[in-house]
Amino acid sequence: MTLTEQVAKNIIRKLLKGEDYRIEVVTLINAEFLQFAIDFFKKIVEAKLQSKSITSDWYKEAFLNPKLTTSEIAINSGLNKKTIHNMFNSSTKEIVIDAANEHYDILYQSIQNLVETENELELTLTIKFKGVSVDLNVSESLIVVNTLAVKRAELRGGLWSTAGKRVERPLVETLCKLYSVSEKNYKAKFKKDNSKGFDREIDFYLLKDDKEFLCEVKLMGRGNPESADAVIARATNVFVADKLSDQNKNQLDSLGINWIELRTENGFRRFKKALEKLDIPHKDFNGNLEKDLDKVFDEIFE
Repeated sequence: MTLTEQVAKNIIRKLLKGEDYRIEVVTLINAEFLQFAIDFFKKIVEAKLQSKSITSDWYKEAFLNPKLTTSEIAINSGLNKKTIHNMFNSSTKEIVIDAANEHYDILYQSIQNLVETENELELTLTIKFKGVSVDLNVSESLIVVNTLAVKRAELRGGLWSTAGKRVERPLVETLCKLYSVSEKNYKAKFKKDNSKGFDREIDFYLLKDDKEFLCEVKLMGRGNPESADAVIARATNVFVADKLSDQNKNQLDSLGINWIELRTENGFRRFKKALEKLDIPHKDFNGNLEKDLDKVFDEIFE
């Protein structure tokens, strides 16, 4: 699951121009999902042709095979690894295999019951690859459809989360460079994730003498108070958001938190107001945003 440097640039460019950035993430989700679907269909053809069984065991033997990765086993069973971890507080291979097999058996039985109830429904999924074709009956087809749905959901959740984390530092750094904030007046610090034992996330700070001012980015939709509450809980000084409701803005104003709403005309220019309030040395931005972004990106993404 990757969010490329070019996609990150495209997202930042759209955000600063007050445009909707979501198409960038949706396009990436579509590309990754369609590639997964094609590869999955190829594996189905191979697995069914090699199977000696005429029952559904061919799917279980091939796609819940312990030789596969834990992520593959989970997805193929109709779960995902994160869900299994939340269920058992662990996602070791042994636990994933047990959970996947148990869930698959329950899923298959549910599908069988549905097929018997809806006995007038006829469905055959035919997959052809390199001149060879296999037919999946209604039960097998529903298992495949469910697996694709779970994979799509996993990609969607993962990439939206990744987009926010991948864009946060370069977005605020871009704002700093547009307003000629010296590098001595900002820094990014890794935040330790004790549960994993390594540095996972980055916090961005504006600096003035010995003071650190926390900057936070949330690419949230309008009317999402939970995200604003999380920012308030962390004692954030500068809050950069895609959209903010009037309630969000009033709450942030009352707490003295500097906010920037990017989905308004020239919304990024409110960053200057935050710099002024925090007494961070800077210069006003009077350049050409489109051209200057190219120069800034060359520096940030070198």
